[in-house]
Amino acid sequence: MKELVDQIKAEYEVFEKNAEAQVEKGNKAAGARARKAALNIMKMMKEFRKVSVESAK
Repeated sequence: MKELVDQIKAEYEVFEKNAEAQVEKGNKAAGARARKAALNIMKMMKEFRKVSVESAK
């Protein structure tokens, strides 16, 4: 589970960097990378929820 949390943190850093580049500099490619990172985060969060519920049983 710790590895999953570390992966989520790393992907969020990618999202944050690219989202900031899109907002502040108008970088369209960075926006695409931020959206991709957001989808990856969403998938990992679903996996985290699944693992978390299993470990709570």
